[in-house]
Amino acid sequence: MSIKPENDQNRDNLQALLELLQKHKIIEDLIHKQDMPNHDLVEAIVRKENLAQLQQVLNQQPPADIAKILEQADQEDQLLIWAQLHDDLKRAVLSYAPLPVLQILGKKDYKNEKYRIKAFNLTEGRLREISIQTAQDLAEAKPVWIDLVAPTFEDRLWVGDIYGIEFPDPDRLNDLESSARFYVEENGEIHLHSDFLLDKEDMSRNVAVAFILYQDILFSIRNEELPVFRLQRMRALSQPDYVANAKDILLDLYAADTEYTADALEEVYAALEVVGNEVLSKQMSDEAAAKILIGIANEEDLNGRIRRNVMDTRRAVSFLLRSKTLAKDQVEYAQQILRDIESIDGHTAFLFDKINFLMDAAVGFININQNKVMKRLTVVSVVFMPLNILAGIGGMSEFSMMTKTLPWPMSYSLFTAGLVIVGWATYLLLQAFEKRELRKFRKEDISP
Repeated sequence: MSIKPENDQNRDNLQALLELLQKHKIIEDLIHKQDMPNHDLVEAIVRKENLAQLQQVLNQQPPADIAKILEQADQEDQLLIWAQLHDDLKRAVLSYAPLPVLQILGKKDYKNEKYRIKAFNLTEGRLREISIQTAQDLAEAKPVWIDLVAPTFEDRLWVGDIYGIEFPDPDRLNDLESSARFYVEENGEIHLHSDFLLDKEDMSRNVAVAFILYQDILFSIRNEELPVFRLQRMRALSQPDYVANAKDILLDLYAADTEYTADALEEVYAALEVVGNEVLSKQMSDEAAAKILIGIANEEDLNGRIRRNVMDTRRAVSFLLRSKTLAKDQVEYAQQILRDIESIDGHTAFLFDKINFLMDAAVGFININQNKVMKRLTVVSVVFMPLNILAGIGGMSEFSMMTKTLPWPMSYSLFTAGLVIVGWATYLLLQAFEKRELRKFRKEDISP
């Protein structure tokens, strides 16, 4: 590629960049053709070093110069340079880069990607996915729903350019204030930022999702796939006339999230039932109690996330009702969603009380086990207390006259036997006292 910088400083910087690009290609070709031990490892290390040098040089360039480089470079070099820029620098370059450059950066094959961009339209009343392989495919399609899952900066850029909107960064959806999560733009864009529950065996969490309603199209942006979205797509595909427009899809997503939350709540009920049977058993070791406490804590965390999720869903549906953009049947559907959320709220409150009870019961068993240990130590201390006194008296030199007429083996044997008799008598007295107190307690418990 040929670039003509405007001044000497730019010329030197751009020349260094050109040399790095050329070096990158030459070294890659040489290493790729050579046969050596650990060929893949060596090739990866060299490529990583070259890209690090390229990134260092690019970070020193003004955004306008980078835009000029992209404009005059071939497509392969454009993609390579653009991949080395961080998002903040990309945003600065956008104000200088022409549209043809952005379109080239957006021309990628998404067919075999697990995530990225999915578009859907209504065909014979059913929601069907549109094959999107290039930006041109999306520009020519007439979708009712565009779903962006873990989109890159470039994805958000060229899709937003097609429809004239700006997509938020899915990594920063949780940084918004609560008051800024639902609003309407001057051009009619309706923005909603909601949390959707993702309940997994190892860990449950809330995933932030951004929705934009604009020109009868629903745009959704998130960082990972969610069961609620898969469920909605399956329903709308299998049932004709299940949804009629973008607002129906949005309301159905909130309804599916409410159902998914209710299912997770039933799992909490089942898990707490198992924990309750263990807690109410006759005996429980400290190890078992510790495991039960961990299980209760996990269910409490899930119940808290469910409560937060339904609260967020309630706010989103209420915002749609206040916006007065829903049709009559959609208003009734939204009100039904709110009634379902109210019923879930009552269950979460009950579960919090049950969790607290089971937590107190498990802690009570731990205290009982600790009391048993202290009881044993107390018995041992009481039994050996008179023995310690006798041993102390017998060991005093003033009383050595007591045994001076006896051989020392006999005197020590008699003294040891006396200690055993006194200890055993003390133990029997403690047992008799404990049985008497137990009988007294039972009589008081039986008497009206």
